[in-house]
Amino acid sequence: PQLNITPRAMISTPPLQGARLVAAVISNPDLYKQWDTELKIMSNRIVAMRTALVDALKKIDCPTPNPIYPDWSHITSQIGMFAYTGLQAKHVEVLQEKYHIYCTTNGRFSMAGVNPNNVGYLAEAMKDALSTKGPSDV
Repeated sequence: PQLNITPRAMISTPPLQGARLVAAVISNPDLYKQWDTELKIMSNRIVAMRTALVDALKKIDCPTPNPIYPDWSHITSQIGMFAYTGLQAKHVEVLQEKYHIYCTTNGRFSMAGVNPNNVGYLAEAMKDALSTKGPSDV
């Protein structure tokens, strides 16, 4: 019972350092401006990597994961750090075992891990997985 109390206390009452850090940044105009600039750079980079992945998939004529997707635009229409590709566990298995590319079994990728040097490799691996295992099940 005592071991159950410790993690619960840590989760329910997080340390103040994070809150103090946020307060320091948002209350200082120079730090806030720097944070805002860096946040926009990071956000724009993720959007650019989504576009680069879709462009790479189109360039190699990669089939979409399922007929419900007329093209790969479902990747660029999403927002945030993660992208649902439409791949399923059978495709992810190929990505992991053959290409050492890791994502969740439902095909969700962290776009922060995609960069100009690996986006082509990722697209080729996705094409191989879809060609090898067939489309996703509806």
